[in-house]
Amino acid sequence: MAKYTLTINEKPYTVEAAPDTPLLWVIRDLAGLTGTKYGCGIALCGACTVHLNGQPVRSCMMPVSSVRASQKITTVEGLSEDNSHALQQAWIEEQVPQCGYCQSGMLMSAAALLRAKPSPTDEDIDSALAANLCRCGTYPRVKRAIHRAAGKMKE
Repeated sequence: MAKYTLTINEKPYTVEAAPDTPLLWVIRDLAGLTGTKYGCGIALCGACTVHLNGQPVRSCMMPVSSVRASQKITTVEGLSEDNSHALQQAWIEEQVPQCGYCQSGMLMSAAALLRAKPSPTDEDIDSALAANLCRCGTYPRVKRAIHRAAGKMKE
């Protein structure tokens, strides 16, 4: 066991974990932030996506020991505390969620996309979310929601 100080959603957390503990389990079990989901456990589905210094990463395969104290982790809870983020609002307006399995990872991938490309094309969205799997097939609604959020973020 080792002690780690992490900055998650702008708040410091000090946790004790084995160095090979996946960041996902530190976020969920030790920090108590359960918005980030476990999906496949092998970094293929995207459900566990969080941002590390603004870049989307798969937290299920990232050992906590690889995260430096100076790095900032953002989970879906970090987008906004009250669902006021443009993407969260668009997700609601477009009725994107079905089972919820993929939602946090989709939102985090979409947030990274909009930060990099404030006016994404359909192809940009397809590329950015290609590794995020949705078992319910809500991809058309996801695309509409991202375009809606992009429009709101420009206002």
